[in-house]
This record gives sequence, C-alpha cells and structure tokens, in this order.
Amino acid sequence: MAERFGPSDPPSGWDLTRNPRVARLLRSRRFQFLLILPNQLVFWTVIFVGLLGTVVPGLNFGTAITWYIWFCLVFVMMVVVGRAWCAMCPFGGFAEWIQRRTLWQRTQKVLGLGRKFPEPLARYGFLLPVATFLLLTWIEEYFNIAGPGTPSATSWMVVGIVTSALLFFLIFERRTFCRYLCPLSALIGTVGSMGSVAGFRTKDREVCLSCETKDCMRGGEEGFGCPWYTWPASADSNLACGLCSECYKACPSNNIGMYLQKPLTSVIAPTRRRADVAWAVALLWGLVLYQQINALSIYATVDTWLNSHLAFPHYPNPVAYMGLIVALALLTAGVMWTISRVFARKDMTFTVKGNFMERASRFRAYFVPLTYGMIPVVGADYFARQLPKFFQHATRIVPAVQQTLGSQTAIKSPLYQMRLLSNPHIVGVQVTIIAIGTLAAVWSTWKISGREIVPVSRGGAAVRVASLSLVLVFGAVAAMLYVLMNAAD
Repeated sequence: MAERFGPSDPPSGWDLTRNPRVARLLRSRRFQFLLILPNQLVFWTVIFVGLLGTVVPGLNFGTAITWYIWFCLVFVMMVVVGRAWCAMCPFGGFAEWIQRRTLWQRTQKVLGLGRKFPEPLARYGFLLPVATFLLLTWIEEYFNIAGPGTPSATSWMVVGIVTSALLFFLIFERRTFCRYLCPLSALIGTVGSMGSVAGFRTKDREVCLSCETKDCMRGGEEGFGCPWYTWPASADSNLACGLCSECYKACPSNNIGMYLQKPLTSVIAPTRRRADVAWAVALLWGLVLYQQINALSIYATVDTWLNSHLAFPHYPNPVAYMGLIVALALLTAGVMWTISRVFARKDMTFTVKGNFMERASRFRAYFVPLTYGMIPVVGADYFARQLPKFFQHATRIVPAVQQTLGSQTAIKSPLYQMRLLSNPHIVGVQVTIIAIGTLAAVWSTWKISGREIVPVSRGGAAVRVASLSLVLVFGAVAAMLYVLMNAAD
C-alpha cells in the first residue's frame, strides 16, 4: 500500500466493494437501518430503565451498559474502524429517520426547514463539537452522571442528546448536527483517523471531475447526497466520512469504493491539514489531562478553595475546569511555538506578508502537523481513562440485566462484586496502552516531520529530535498520572 494517499491519486489499498457480497450489502437501502436498529433498541431501553428501574446505579441496566461497557467499545471502534459509531449511532439515526420520513427508502421530500448551517460558524469546524463535548463533560461531572450517579440522570442526558439532534435535523439540512455539533464528532473524527477503514473514496478521480450530476453530493434516484458534505474525490483522510454508504448508492458510474488502509494512514498522509483539527486535538488533550489531574487529591483542595471564593456550590468549578483545559492546550501550543522559533528557516516565504502574519504562518507550519502526530497518544489516553470502570464494574451488566427482567436476588450475584483486574493490574494496562499510543505517535511524528517539518527547518535532524522528544514527554506525563491516580475512575 502506498504511504501517501492524496486526493489526486488513485486510492491505494483494498476496495471492499470488489467482493460481490459486500457490494450488495452496501447497496441495500436497509443496510444502515439494520446497523442502527440494535443500538436504537438499547438506548431507548437505557432511557426507560433509567427512569423506571432500580435506583441502584450498579444494578440499573441503563447506567451499567452506558458507563461500564459502551464508552470503552466506542473507543475500540474508533481505533480500529474510524467513524464506525457514526454509521450505527442511534441519536443521529433516529433524527434522520424522522427528517427523511422513512426508515430506509429513498425519498425526495424531507421533513423540516432544510436550512444551511451558517457559514461563519461552519468555519470553526471541529472546534464547535469540541465546545459541546467540553460542555457535556462539565455537566456530567457536575451532576456525577457517569459516577455513575442516579440512573435517571443518565436517562435525561440521553434524552437531551436525542432531542438536540432531532431539533437540528428538523432545522438544518442533512447531518448538520453530526458534523458540526455532536459532542462526540471531533473526538471520533480525530481518534478515528488511526483506523484502518479509509471510508468511501473515488476509484478514478477523472471520472468524478467530468461527472455533471454529482449525485454523490446532491443525491440521485438510488441514494441521498452525502449527509456529511464530503466529496469522495477530494477526501484524503477518513476524518469526515460517516460510513453511511449513500455516496456509493447514489453514484451512477459505479466509481466509488470502500477502502481499507494501513493503520495511522489518515494521521500521517493527509496533504491538506486543518488548523481547526489541530486546535481540537490540543483541547481534547487538555481535557483528558484535566480528568487525570482532577482524580488526584491535590486538585480537590484547589477546587474547594475556588468554590469558596467564587461562591460556586461544588465540584467542578467552571473556572478551574475551563482554565486548566485551556492552559494545558496553550502550553502544548506554546512548546510547538518554541520549536518553530528555534528551528524555522529565516528564508521561509509566506503568502500573507506582515510581521505578525508571518510569525503566525511560521507557527502554523509547525503546530498543525505536529498536533496531528499527537493523535495516537491522545486517543490512547482517552481509552486508558475508561478502563477502570470497565475492569472494576463491567461484570455488573449481567446482574443488571437480571434485575431488569425481575430478579430479586441480582445484587447477591457474585458478578456484582467481581473485578476483572485489581488496581495495580489496571494501572499496568493503562501504562501499557499509553506506551503503545506513544510509540504510534512517535512513528506518526517521525513520518510527518520528515515530510512537512524538515523542509521548512534548519537542522533537520535536530528538529526531528525535538519533535519526537515532545511526544515522548507527553506520553511520560500521561503514564505518570495514571500511576499517581492508582486506577481511580
């Protein structure tokens, strides 16, 4: 497989649609419906059981499946497949069924206002879903929803997400909510770029360039236009492919395939890197570090002190929450700015002249590609952060199901108190995950820096060493925090 995967190149890798069975499956209009339906049933069960079932969190199916099982599985899907969750998401799926007024058939008229998302907001890209993710995480922490706290709180959180998605689907066209506002979109998009599924790509770009109908984007008789506003001929990563297969169904020329790629290809290979993605990665990194730091006893003292001085009721103090996240993101950017100041060639040319703009362009030339290289260690950190709940409580899903079915002795089940791993072993797994993510980030940064950083630097070997050292420091900090946390969930 070719190492570089640009939008002007014929796609490299294995086209799954060459298999007739896969091709028939992807062309079926029932395919995505059947992916979404099981999750739809599970999450409506989560809502009703959370509201009407037992108030014991560990015995309530809603809290057990959501916080002990689901979040870990989503991260596994991200790393292996990419946006697999988007293809089967019950939140967007339910809203889309209503918007299209059908469960799977191709309809010509949709329900709702069909407005376009305001262009000034759309330019913020991944920063918008990062903002909603930060807000939802703060709400979850404030109400102790994922503690897990009261089961009804989990239900109301899910209801809130479903309602928000439905409102946006009825106001705006296509999957505007999924692309620009879904709390998980930026996290899945960035971490999912490590995955081995490249998404739907053009087989022959010249055919796309000469196509007059652009059914893959506008929609045709067989398929809707891409709900994610992605033109397969211009895609050079899996960042914004929701794997819905609508472009594949709609293309009249049979010129679209679904491709596998080497892991990390969508991290290393893109030729058009986006600043909004880079800042999203920095802020997501700040958030996961915040979640590690707030598990330490010293943070409770700081938060309590701030609450007493700002008259805020309890943890988490919003000033400390946002302040620390932004500070960590800016610290990350600051280190990369320092690298740019030390190593940037003085004869670098810029399309925008002016002292400030030239400094900004020099910073961007380092910050954006180096932040892409961080994605594997950031993804590993998020995954490792979910492991204590999984290893300490995942077996409670069985007594929770028993309780839901009417058992009166579920709490006495040995599975209720069973732990898959002890705390020292959980820490060992977390550190191992961080080590693997760090090595993947080192490899990504080595490849990216050689292609994009060295050509604009003096002292090519030195700037590569500095870049790799930065990644190693990030990994070491994350691993050290997990040792200090001692498997706190």
